[in-house]
Amino acid sequence: MLRADRPVLVDFWAEWCPPCKMIAPILEQLEAEYGERLTIAKLNGDDHPEIARRYGILGFPTLNLYRDGEVVHQIVGAKPKRLLKAELDDRV
Repeated sequence: MLRADRPVLVDFWAEWCPPCKMIAPILEQLEAEYGERLTIAKLNGDDHPEIARRYGILGFPTLNLYRDGEVVHQIVGAKPKRLLKAELDDRV
């Protein structure tokens, strides 16, 4: 992620989180739509709490958009596809 040549959207999620499960298929659709312009990665915050803490994740789902290893945008909570796309379109 720190050396990616394109923006990376990291989905911090947890198995027990219903909103996380709701946005999972939306993120798959967005990954297909953005193609080579965006990489989407998932990180289970329960399995990797030290990483979630390092990036200040307080709740799930949280989506961090990274460019050149830096957080350039954060989306907290589940949102419909059109709203996620609207937040990402100007940044990807």
